[in-house]
Amino acid sequence: MDTGSKRTQGVLSRSWQVLYHDWASDKDAFKQVPWGKAMMWIFLVSDTFVFSCFLIGYMTVRMTTVEPWPVPSEVFALTIAGQSIPLILIAVMTFILISSSGTMAMAVNFGYRRNRGATAALLLATALLGASFVGMQAFEWSKLIHEGVRPWGNPMGAAQFGAAFFTITGFHGMHVSIGVLYLLAVAFKVWRGDLDRAGNYQLVEIAGLYWHFVDLVWVFIFAFFYLW
Repeated sequence: MDTGSKRTQGVLSRSWQVLYHDWASDKDAFKQVPWGKAMMWIFLVSDTFVFSCFLIGYMTVRMTTVEPWPVPSEVFALTIAGQSIPLILIAVMTFILISSSGTMAMAVNFGYRRNRGATAALLLATALLGASFVGMQAFEWSKLIHEGVRPWGNPMGAAQFGAAFFTITGFHGMHVSIGVLYLLAVAFKVWRGDLDRAGNYQLVEIAGLYWHFVDLVWVFIFAFFYLW
């Protein structure tokens, strides 16, 4: 083997060793962005495509179906004190989830101030709001199932309504449920002092990215599915 080939092999070998060392030592990506945050952004971008496909599919089905589409303000109405109030439960659910974004933002703020108690309390408050949202969504599901709505049909109109409803809200509800467990785990680590020993509270910010994404997706679901 000539000298030039040996030199090239040596350069390639050193390059792979440097790459391996960077990944193994969890170095920051893109200069100032930690790997955890970069990976969360990549996951959220991929999840954006999934939710986009669901919503585009829903809009396509709704515009092309020849059967009457159920009126959301009637389907999702609740009777309170003898009065039928349209979308009241959905409005409360939306308020709760948007409020949880506020508590999550405050948790991140107090985390970077290294206020362990306030950060853990706000994470728990966010998780509680998320759990309340999931509970209300379970009530909404049980109400529609009791009224005869199924993924393969419903007595209110187009059969695709049930499939779209259970798929989109179920997939989002799964994300919220996972987020609640995620926040509880992060809150426990904060309360135990793990992030103080690690020297930073970036884990709280990464959890916040996921939670804000879940909230943002709900805004689109609320607009396209319940208001349209």
